[in-house]
Amino acid sequence: MSADPATIAYYEANAPHYTLSFEQAPSRHLDGFLDRLDTGARILELGCGAGRDSARIIERGFDLDATDGTPAMVRKANERFGIGARVMRFDELCAEEAYAAVWAHACLLHVARADLPQVLSAIHAALRPGGWHFANYKLGSGEGRDPLGRLTNLPGEGWLEQVYRAAGFEIAASERYPGRGADGVQRDWYALTLRRPPR
Repeated sequence: MSADPATIAYYEANAPHYTLSFEQAPSRHLDGFLDRLDTGARILELGCGAGRDSARIIERGFDLDATDGTPAMVRKANERFGIGARVMRFDELCAEEAYAAVWAHACLLHVARADLPQVLSAIHAALRPGGWHFANYKLGSGEGRDPLGRLTNLPGEGWLEQVYRAAGFEIAASERYPGRGADGVQRDWYALTLRRPPR
């Protein structure tokens, strides 16, 4: 398993675009997710992008490990917000019970369907028992490339839930909602708030 070269290349070339809006608000689900955690909890952020959610997580007093698989995005996030982000692809995650939460906004949708179970197992292992995980996905009926050339897994709700449960997660909450991605395509999205069961 490895990152999709075309998707990484897109973000390398377009990193400046994602930092143009200095007033961009944090993700709509972020504060509600953070409210579940103890202040100061250690959080892993996957796919931090331009760093807007990272800055909010730090502002709220959490201990953040921000990561992204694209070096140019990491540079831009650090230039704009000084968050100490580091380069790490999803397939490079290797941690054991190191985090109270894993935040993955609009990023795991770029993992090939065949590789998603392995990534979710790594996230589960990285969480402490009782730890929380958030992820959201564009919904669809088949993996493919969006108009920008990025790999997108476009799963269905039932398939997503099945894969998460198989990785050992409990589904605490879910929401289907309309949204528009960077490709300009209007789709329904599916947000999942999950938990590694306590021992």
